[in-house]
Amino acid sequence: MQLQSARQRFDERGIGLAAVSYDSPAILKDFSERHQIGFPLLADPRSKLIRQFEVLNKSASGMTRGMAHPGFFYLDAKGVIREKYFEVNYTDRLTPNNVIAKLFPELVEEVRRPVEAPHLQLTLAQSDRAVIPGSRISLFVEVGLPTVTHVYSPDVKGYIPIALTMEPSKEFEIAAAIYPPAKTLYLEAIKEQVPVFDGTFRIVQDVRIANSMEMMKSVGATGKTIQLTGKFKYQACDDKVCYPPTAVPVTWQVQVLPFDLVRSPEAIRHQ
Repeated sequence: MQLQSARQRFDERGIGLAAVSYDSPAILKDFSERHQIGFPLLADPRSKLIRQFEVLNKSASGMTRGMAHPGFFYLDAKGVIREKYFEVNYTDRLTPNNVIAKLFPELVEEVRRPVEAPHLQLTLAQSDRAVIPGSRISLFVEVGLPTVTHVYSPDVKGYIPIALTMEPSKEFEIAAAIYPPAKTLYLEAIKEQVPVFDGTFRIVQDVRIANSMEMMKSVGATGKTIQLTGKFKYQACDDKVCYPPTAVPVTWQVQVLPFDLVRSPEAIRHQ
């Protein structure tokens, strides 16, 4: 269903979509009709293709025997695999919009919000508005600095570095923030080289929405909205002055939806 919601954004890049499942054609037909899926669903009931792509979940048993690990392959026009995004657990997965953001950073989901911040332009964005428990999403801090203005990278020594820190929560897990490569600035006055960011750049913060029993209960049948909060810290400097250190509160909201628990008719279910 998440692929269906992201389909238009793939189409805009000229990227075709297809999903492969160990389910039978009858099960996929039922699922496609119920959710109005508009891209091919390929049935691989013997998991032949899943094995060829080496993504078989060997620990799956019973009615899930033969299923693949959740993930995505990105193939070019010649059928060559260019990128691969897979997770071990079925309930721990990247969202389609997250994959789009990793492949094409300029196509971040339209959830964008400017935030007031001194000496720079600050915009918050995110890969997804709504997800299911266990989803991995990306939060973005987009920074625009005026000409001759810079901030110090996290690798700097002896200066105040830029930092995105998130408040911990039982509702999500936080990965390490990803910063772009720094530039080297030569400070003529003290004959020193320091790592900095200037111009425009983006910080990426990946988080995984919890799939605990506690989360499932709080999501219920209608879903819930969770808030992800943190602070963006920096000290901006230009060619004449370093401004006071600043800490700007940052906040994102994500709607967590319940799992689709509707099953196919009993006659066509996995045995």
